[in-house]
Amino acid sequence: MTTTYDVVVVGARVAGASTALLLARAGLRVALVDRAAYGSDTVSTHGLMRAGVLQLSRWGVLPDLVAAGTPPVRRTLFHYADGDSVQVSIRPSPGVDALYAPRRHLLDRMLVDAAAAAGAEVHHGVTVTGLLEADDGRVAGVRLSDPQGTPRVLRSRFIVGADGIRSVVADEVRAAVERRGTSAGAVLYRYHAGVDAAGYEWAYGPGTAAGMIPTNDGLTCVFVSTTPERMRTLRRGGAEAAFDSLFAVAAPDHVSRLRASEPTGRMHGWGRVPGFVRRSWGPGWALVGDAGYFKDPITAHGITDALRDAELLADAVVEAAAGAVPEDVALAGYQARRDALSRRLFEATERIAAYDWDLLTVRRLLREVSSAMTDEVETLEGLPVRHESAGIAPGIRPDRALARE
Repeated sequence: MTTTYDVVVVGARVAGASTALLLARAGLRVALVDRAAYGSDTVSTHGLMRAGVLQLSRWGVLPDLVAAGTPPVRRTLFHYADGDSVQVSIRPSPGVDALYAPRRHLLDRMLVDAAAAAGAEVHHGVTVTGLLEADDGRVAGVRLSDPQGTPRVLRSRFIVGADGIRSVVADEVRAAVERRGTSAGAVLYRYHAGVDAAGYEWAYGPGTAAGMIPTNDGLTCVFVSTTPERMRTLRRGGAEAAFDSLFAVAAPDHVSRLRASEPTGRMHGWGRVPGFVRRSWGPGWALVGDAGYFKDPITAHGITDALRDAELLADAVVEAAAGAVPEDVALAGYQARRDALSRRLFEATERIAAYDWDLLTVRRLLREVSSAMTDEVETLEGLPVRHESAGIAPGIRPDRALARE
C-alpha cells in the first residue's frame, strides 16, 4: 500500500509532533509516524525555559497544558554547596506568565493531538525500516512496518527525521557529524511527593549537580548528575546509595527535605552520550530535535531547543514547498539559524558537563547559559506568528503551494 504526502515526519515526540503541527497548519499534507505507543512516557529533563513556553503560547497549546494541572514555576533558585543560594524571579512577559515542567506523556500527547487537529495523519506503533530513493538520489519516502509486520510505503516530497539521537533517518541518509562534544554526564532521577519545590531548584557541589523540578500530579522530579566514571563507581553500592550520596554533595543543606519526601516510581538512569551537531538537511530530507543536534541534559534545554527548531524547520519547508525559496537555500538557512542560536549554549553545556569546575567557575558558566537563553528569546519574539490557523503561511501565495497528487 502506497500513500503520497507533502511531508512525512518520523518521530512523534516534541520535535516531530511540533513540526507536523506547524506544517499541517500551513496547509501541507503531513503524516506523523512513531514506533512508540500513543501517550507513552520517555526520559526527560521536563523543564521548559522561557523560549519553550513562548512557543507553546504562540501555538495555542499552553492553555491546555496549564488546564491539565501543570504547576506554574515563578522563580529559579541556584544552591551551591558552600551555602550560598541565589533566587531569580520569573518576570512575566507577553505569552510567558511562568515556566512549566510537564510530564512528557502529557506534553507529547497534547502536541500530537494538536497536529492531528490541524490535519496531520498520525500513525503510532509503526517502525521505519528504510527510506525510498528516487533515481536522482533524492529521498522520496519511507518504508514502514506495523506491529503485525505488514509493510507499507509512504511517499513524500520531504522526510523529516525527528527520531532522536539514534535517528534511523540520519543513519539512512548518512548525515555527517559536523561537531562532536567531548563531555557527557551520567544522570539518575526519580519522582518524589512532598518535596514542595519552590520553583526550579538547581544545586551544585564539587563534581556533581542536582535539581528539583515541580511537575504534574503534585510530584517533583529530583535528579543527580556527575561524570560517568564517578557514577559507575558509586552505583556499585546500588542506585539508591549513589543517588543519596550525590545529592548530599550537591545540595547538603537540602538533604532533610529529600528524606522527608516520598519516592514514587522507579529510578531512571541515563548518560554517557556526548553532544553532537549533524548536518541536518539534504535532497528531500531534514533533521530536527535530538536527531540533528544534541547536548548534555545538564542545562535542561532539550525540550526548548526542540520547540524552537521545529518552527525554524517548518518555516523553511513551507517556503521551499511553496516555491518561495529554493529548497537548498531554505534548508541550509534553517541549519545556519539553528546553529547560530545553539552555539553559545552548546559550548557552555560542554563545560558544565565536564564536572571539572569549581563553584566560582560554575557560577560564571551559568551566567553564560542565561545570556544565551536571552538571545534565543529575542530571536523567537521577532518571528512572525505564522501558524495560528489553517492555510498556507502568510506571505506565501496559496497558488504557489505544493500541488496535490
